[in-house]
Amino acid sequence: MPMTTSKTTLSRIAREASVSLATVSKVLNGRDGVAAETRAKVETLLREQGYKRPISAGPLGGLVEIVFNEIDSSWSIELIKGVVRAARENNLSVILSKSGDRSRPGAEWLAGVLHRRPIGVILIFSDLTADDKQQLRARNVPFVIVDPAGMPSADVPSIGSANWSGGYEATKHLLDLGHTRIGMVTGAEGFMCSRARVSGFRSAIEAVGLEVDESLIVRGDFTRARGIAATNELLSRPDRPTGIVTGNDVTAFGAYEAALAHGLVIPRDLSIVGYDDIEAASWVTPQLTTIRQPLGDMAEEATRLLLKLRSQTTVENVRLDLAIDIIVRGSTSAPPHPSKGKRNSSQIRREVGLAAGGERHAE
Repeated sequence: MPMTTSKTTLSRIAREASVSLATVSKVLNGRDGVAAETRAKVETLLREQGYKRPISAGPLGGLVEIVFNEIDSSWSIELIKGVVRAARENNLSVILSKSGDRSRPGAEWLAGVLHRRPIGVILIFSDLTADDKQQLRARNVPFVIVDPAGMPSADVPSIGSANWSGGYEATKHLLDLGHTRIGMVTGAEGFMCSRARVSGFRSAIEAVGLEVDESLIVRGDFTRARGIAATNELLSRPDRPTGIVTGNDVTAFGAYEAALAHGLVIPRDLSIVGYDDIEAASWVTPQLTTIRQPLGDMAEEATRLLLKLRSQTTVENVRLDLAIDIIVRGSTSAPPHPSKGKRNSSQIRREVGLAAGGERHAE
């Protein structure tokens, strides 16, 4: 019995869909000139018959595509640099595309990818529908998501970082300096990294026996403007926090502006911790204490994983979270006029235990 080839599969799909082989080719390559109903019928048959384009197909075999929902930020530049480094090692070129103000690329973007036929796609802060995934797999276009917006399904390769640990370490740093009233300006709602960092923030406070003040957790969206507005909310309180953990460095820069408008000096009157450690974190005055997220390394790992998937090498880990570090600079110090002097988190834990009715046993 002769082996079935991709050509005979496409011919069979054309017959079953009652269209020409040229029409199937248009659908496969994301070209115009096909009615929506016909396109949907062909896509269904491609999926049902498990079609995958041969890896060697396509004149643009040396392109890695990165898709962002926004490109004009230092955060994006760090990721691009990481992809470019790994791509250069493998003699590949890199192209950028933008999905718009969404956490999920639209139909126009997908059609463009099918037409460009890159060797693989790296999606930043994004997600894919089941149909998107099927269409990319049918064309043998592997994909990897960096810092996924939501929890990716088990079949989606992704690279992230230890966001819970980042939120925890940022908060613990302020606790170790003696702060007990700590605010947080979160990242954008609905994003997995934001939820994880808030969870780490809560855990660090609870670990020393303090109660989390929910009114000190204010919604952010990773922008400077929201950083200003949210910090203004916190600083307008009569019992304002002495330290603030922010969702990212750009939000922290907004917090700097709000502190200045309130006549506060950083870190004497207010300590601020950022997240990401973009290049500008060391440009502001005072330099920003922040959580270093290994953006470049994340992008490099994503590119290497993409190439493994492309070569059909067995991949053991399709979900990888890289470690974070805290970078201590000039924006954090002991709280102003501490009533009991500088205390670290262990001392705070002991004091809270005594206040609750007795000294805790040593662990």
